[in-house]
Amino acid sequence: MAIFLILALNVIVFIGIAAARIVFSLYSLNLGASAAGVGGVMAMMYALPVLLSWPIGVLSDRFHPTWLLAGGTAVGACGMLVPLFFPTLASLYVASTLLGLTHALLVVIGQSVVGSLSQPHERTRNFSNYAMAGSVANFVGPLFAGFTIDHFGYGMACAGISIVLLSGVACLLIWGKVLPRSEPKVRSSGNLLHTLADRRLRPMLVISTLAQLGNDIFQMFLPIYAHGVGVSASAIGFVLAAMAAGSFCVRIGMVHLTTWVNEKRLLAIAFYGAAAVLMLVPLVTDTVILAVLAFVFGTAQGCMMPLTLMLMFNSAEEGRVGEAIGLRVTANNVARVVGPALFGGLASLVGLLVVFWINGVLLAWGGRMSDPGEHKKPPGTAPGESIKAG
Repeated sequence: MAIFLILALNVIVFIGIAAARIVFSLYSLNLGASAAGVGGVMAMMYALPVLLSWPIGVLSDRFHPTWLLAGGTAVGACGMLVPLFFPTLASLYVASTLLGLTHALLVVIGQSVVGSLSQPHERTRNFSNYAMAGSVANFVGPLFAGFTIDHFGYGMACAGISIVLLSGVACLLIWGKVLPRSEPKVRSSGNLLHTLADRRLRPMLVISTLAQLGNDIFQMFLPIYAHGVGVSASAIGFVLAAMAAGSFCVRIGMVHLTTWVNEKRLLAIAFYGAAAVLMLVPLVTDTVILAVLAFVFGTAQGCMMPLTLMLMFNSAEEGRVGEAIGLRVTANNVARVVGPALFGGLASLVGLLVVFWINGVLLAWGGRMSDPGEHKKPPGTAPGESIKAG
């Protein structure tokens, strides 16, 4: 019941967040913002996750998750009402910032709770379901945003998102008692340097960040490349949809895959596959082939995200799981902010081919780090048990 509640909350809140991304960008343009202004509004959604994800992880190891999640979701709901009453660009900055707090709390605490409630052999399945819940939300959210904007206007679209988020708060208030209270045997030190000094976490932190960077670079630069070689906007949408389809399909069969292949070995294969796609993309101009490559990349990413999360969870010291997950989310958000800006500047200087190939090399390096040489599981090992639980 507790895992079901987290998955349901994940769908509800991320529908609101996915819808808000569309509303923020279109509403900003409607208010006369420049491209830089739109980018600023969108960037504010990641400001608090970068700053607070690790402290939130520390808090999640000490306090009951229900009140942290309910309070954070309520803050986001209130933030989305600000543009309704004050239709200005400044109000969108406020709403985006507060929604970022909701995002940070849900990701860190949700992942921590799902991992804590799962037996080792269940973690692959439960983290895959967690990722699929987010995929469903990313599909429904933009549709919800577009419909409400077209029929009711931007202000009411913000109010609609607020109502969606408040329904998540209601679920927590009604059923939140099923979530487990954190009773760690080891108290968090509350020291970031102490967490970074953990030799078990550092490699997984690097691997997780590389996976996030590769995903963001692909989604940012593939449309730019495709447009440059004459692919139409609708065809670009088809290519990106193929990536989403690949991600969703592989997550359905993730549990079966891990019965055949060791989790770390599967992660390495996914990294190598994604690296190969990045190397090939700037050599292709045909839309169908680009869609096939995008599907393969989506399949790889569909493996990488839940597996890096599971392995990070298993590498964490008992009683400091939330802290480790918070650090992972912080690093991923730094990559989401810094990576596109850094490689965007590089692309303007040396071209997209170099950007794709550099990131291909980085993902190949992530594959090398992921594979410890344990290609075979011991007989009778269940999925998820090849890594010792933290």
